[in-house]
Amino acid sequence: MIDDLVAYVNGLPNGWVKEMGITILTASPDEVTCEWEVTEKHHQALGIVHGGVHCGVVETLASIGAAAVALPRGQRVVGLENATSFVRAVRWGRLHAAARPVHRGRTTQVWEAWIWDEQDRLVAQGRVRLLCIDQDRTP
Repeated sequence: MIDDLVAYVNGLPNGWVKEMGITILTASPDEVTCEWEVTEKHHQALGIVHGGVHCGVVETLASIGAAAVALPRGQRVVGLENATSFVRAVRWGRLHAAARPVHRGRTTQVWEAWIWDEQDRLVAQGRVRLLCIDQDRTP
């Protein structure tokens, strides 16, 4: 069990979250939040945030939240499905996101996430389905 998921994820020395400049703000079985500053590394060829960044944030927050549920049960989680919709193009600024559970079952979980810009306009919205497996089992 990881006592402080926020400190754990933010303290990882490398990986996608660090490379993207994402800061996890809160992490619990009920909600996970983050924020990040959009830079050129987030852009696709037309100079807007790449959809994969939005998908990655949605999946990251859902995975952290699902882990907060699963870890105390001796489980870990792996993503099975990610459906993310892109609502508004973003070039620059600070984005923030939140994920909340839809279903926290014994073998699967479903989480929804939303990403907003600095004016609290919806930028992207997604849903992730995750599988809960025993920690001693190889995914």
